[in-house]
Amino acid sequence: MNNNGPVRYKVAEAARLAGISASTARLWESQGLLVPGRSETGHRQYSAEDVARLKRISWYRVGRGLNPAAIREALENEEPLAENVESIGTSDIGRKLRSLRHAAGKTLDQVAGDMGITSSTLSTLERTSQGVSFKTLHDLAEYYGTTVSRLSGEESEDVPAIVRSGEWRTWPQTTPGVTVQLLAEGRRMMDCHRFVLAPGAASEGAYRHEGEEFMHVLSGRLELVLDSDQFFDLGPGDSLYFESRRYHSWRNRHDGETVLLWINTPPTF
Repeated sequence: MNNNGPVRYKVAEAARLAGISASTARLWESQGLLVPGRSETGHRQYSAEDVARLKRISWYRVGRGLNPAAIREALENEEPLAENVESIGTSDIGRKLRSLRHAAGKTLDQVAGDMGITSSTLSTLERTSQGVSFKTLHDLAEYYGTTVSRLSGEESEDVPAIVRSGEWRTWPQTTPGVTVQLLAEGRRMMDCHRFVLAPGAASEGAYRHEGEEFMHVLSGRLELVLDSDQFFDLGPGDSLYFESRRYHSWRNRHDGETVLLWINTPPTF
């Protein structure tokens, strides 16, 4: 793999990131739903865009029950992603996590065992900044004594306070279906984010940290659970404020995207 070029995944890696089997990925290829690239030796090579497409196909197939022909039509009618949105380097989080592991004198197996994940999952995360749940990403940051925001480079430079509409930088998409856009950058007293959640996207577990947080739903529907027994069903225009030390988990309950503003203070996430 060329570390200086875009990340490419083998079929097994791409399938795991998309939450499907490798045989399913091959089936969808035979049905013309996507066409991965090929290496010089003829092996399939999936880009980050291919993995995102696999996730969309899975949602249309499982979530909507569409057949291949209907899925192709739905994909063709989707609006393309905005091209003017700048992303944080796709390997930054993974590279920083690898550096932190080396500084701690830990092996992949040791950290993976401590976190309750497989070594291959951790290896993929360090190499591509993708492939783990939101909860696991938070727990890894806590394990190394840092925060997800710092790993994402939000405090790396002194930048102007204004962020123009549609010009948000985004985190690498470490968690399937979860896009996090920065509404304020630099060293601040608050983490200010715009979350865009694909259908079915979730934290995949509860987590907690110091501070307080506020969320406001712009569109869609979000289910948030506090301390495993308090359920909040939030729709457009709804807001929620809670102490971050309470265990919280969430998922998109909408059959389309859910978009919300999410603020943490101090920036401990």
